[in-house]
Amino acid sequence: MQLMRCTMTQTTRTDLAVIVLAAGKGKRMRSDRPKVMHRLAGQTMLRHVLSTCETLSPDRIVVVAGPGMPEVEAEASPHVVVIQPSQAGTGDAVRVALPAVGEVRDVLVVYGDTPLIRRETLGRMVAERRETGAAAVVLGMNVAPPNDYGRLMLDRDGGLAAIVEAREATPEQLANPLCNSGVMAISGGVATDLVRRLTPSAGNGEYYLTDIVALAREDGLGARVIEASAEELAGVNSRADLAAAEAILQGRLREAAMAGGATLVDPPSVFLAADTRLGRDVVVGPHVVFGPGVIVEDGAEIKAFCHLEGAVVRAGAIIGPFARLRPGAEIGEAAHVGNFVELKNAKLGRAAKVNHLTYLGDTEVGARTNVGAGTITCNYDGFAKFRTVIGADVFIGSNAALVAPVTVGEGAMIAAGSVITRDVPPDATSIARGVQVDKPGHAARFRAARRREGQRKEGL
Repeated sequence: MQLMRCTMTQTTRTDLAVIVLAAGKGKRMRSDRPKVMHRLAGQTMLRHVLSTCETLSPDRIVVVAGPGMPEVEAEASPHVVVIQPSQAGTGDAVRVALPAVGEVRDVLVVYGDTPLIRRETLGRMVAERRETGAAAVVLGMNVAPPNDYGRLMLDRDGGLAAIVEAREATPEQLANPLCNSGVMAISGGVATDLVRRLTPSAGNGEYYLTDIVALAREDGLGARVIEASAEELAGVNSRADLAAAEAILQGRLREAAMAGGATLVDPPSVFLAADTRLGRDVVVGPHVVFGPGVIVEDGAEIKAFCHLEGAVVRAGAIIGPFARLRPGAEIGEAAHVGNFVELKNAKLGRAAKVNHLTYLGDTEVGARTNVGAGTITCNYDGFAKFRTVIGADVFIGSNAALVAPVTVGEGAMIAAGSVITRDVPPDATSIARGVQVDKPGHAARFRAARRREGQRKEGL
C-alpha cells in the first residue's frame, strides 16, 4: 500500500524514469530464488532499490525481470514490469525496457542487486547530466587494483573518454583505480538511438550498455563521471556478498536509530529491520533482533535477548529480557512483558503485566491486569484459532490455562493451576482444579517400604 500511495499522490512531473535491472539468476548464490529476492534487514534487495528510487519521485519505474520470475513481478508492484526473454546483457535489458519508459528527459539505469545505493547519489547523477548536457553520466568508484571491474578512462578535460572492460584492458589501464559501477543516467533524447546501435560482443554475444559511451563520443556528445564509495556501490553476487551488505546496512540503521534519539547499549549486537521505528529515549539492550514491522514508542525499553516482529510497543513499556513478540502483538503504555514470555496477535492494555514464562495467543488483556507465571491461552484446537478476552484489573494466578474462546470479566481472580473453560463473571474468583487430598503419614510409610524393598533385592 505504501508504494501504491507514493505513486498515486505524485502531482508534479519530474521528467525522470528509472529502469531497474532485475533479471539476473545469481548462479553464485546457489539458490532457487532470483538473486534480487534475497533479503537484507528484512526486505528484498529489489525492495531496497525500489524504495530508494521512489524517493526521487520519478514519473515511472520499469523493472526488467527474466522469464519465470513471478516473485520478482509481484515484488515490483505497482511498477511496470517487462520481461527480458533472451537475457543477452545489460544493453539488451535496457532495450527491452525503453518502450515502457516513454518520453522523458532522463533515464536512470540501476541494478536490483546493488541495494546500498543512496538517494543522494542518484540525485547527483541526474543533476550532473542536466547541468552538463552530457549524453550519459556514469557512476564510478575507486577500487584498488587488482579487480575485475571495468575501468573509467577520463580525457584531459575530465570527461569520460571510454569504459574499458578489465579483460580487454592494458596493464596501464588496469592500474587505474577508477572503476565502473554500471549505474548510468542517460539523456532521454538519445537513449533509444544509442541503445538501438549497440552491437553484440564478439566474446559472448551480449549487448553491453557501457558501449553507449563510445557511441555518444562518436556523435560528438559528451559523457561524464561522478563518484561514490565502493561500499555504497557494492553488488551482491554471493552469500558472502550478502552478509557483507547486511553488515553495512545494519551499521547505517544503527547510526540512524541513535541519531533519532534511541540508545543502543551494544550497537553491534542489535539487528534492525529496514522499517524499524524507534522513538525518542527508547533503550535497546544487547542482542535484540527486530524483524519487519516493529514500532517502539518514546521511552520504552527493550531488554537483552528479545525478538520482535510485526509488533507495536507503546510509550514507557518494558519488554524482556528473553521475550518474543510475534506479529500482531501490541503492548500498551507502561505495560511489562518479562522473561520467556511469548505473545502472538495479543494486545496488552495500559500497565498490564505479563512477567514470567507465559504464552498469550489471540488474546486481549485489559489495563492493570496481572498474568501469573506459566499462564497460557489455549487458542488453537488443531483446526481453528479462538480468542481470549481478559478484562481490566484481573489477577490470574500462576500456571493457569485459559481455553479459548473464553472471557474473563473485569476485576476477576483466577486461582493458580486452574484450567478455565467457561466465561468468568466480573469480580468473581474462579477455581478450576482437582480437589487436594492429604494422607497423613503416607510419605514416611512410602519411603520406608521402598527402603525395605531395596534391602531385599540386595540380599538376593
